[in-house]
Amino acid sequence: MREYELAVVIRPDLGEEELPEALERVRRLVTSRGGEIVKEDQWGKRRLAYPIGKHLEGNYLISEVKLPPERIKDIESGLHISEEVLRHILIRKDD
Repeated sequence: MREYELAVVIRPDLGEEELPEALERVRRLVTSRGGEIVKEDQWGKRRLAYPIGKHLEGNYLISEVKLPPERIKDIESGLHISEEVLRHILIRKDD
């Protein structure tokens, strides 16, 4: 397992009940594919550097995760098709 940093920007128009559910779906996406969440930091709603669609803000979730390298494509494709996720980036941490 390698260490990665996962940054996810979630739509700002989700309700108070929907946001925790969306965050849990991101967590499950990682753990169901053999990953482990080491550390998680919710930044909350922040202004985007540039508009994405009609959105000027997004809810940020930054996580340190351990993943098997062969599962990276599965996780990224799951994040890509999620309607709740505006953007994501998964970066391998330096050894």
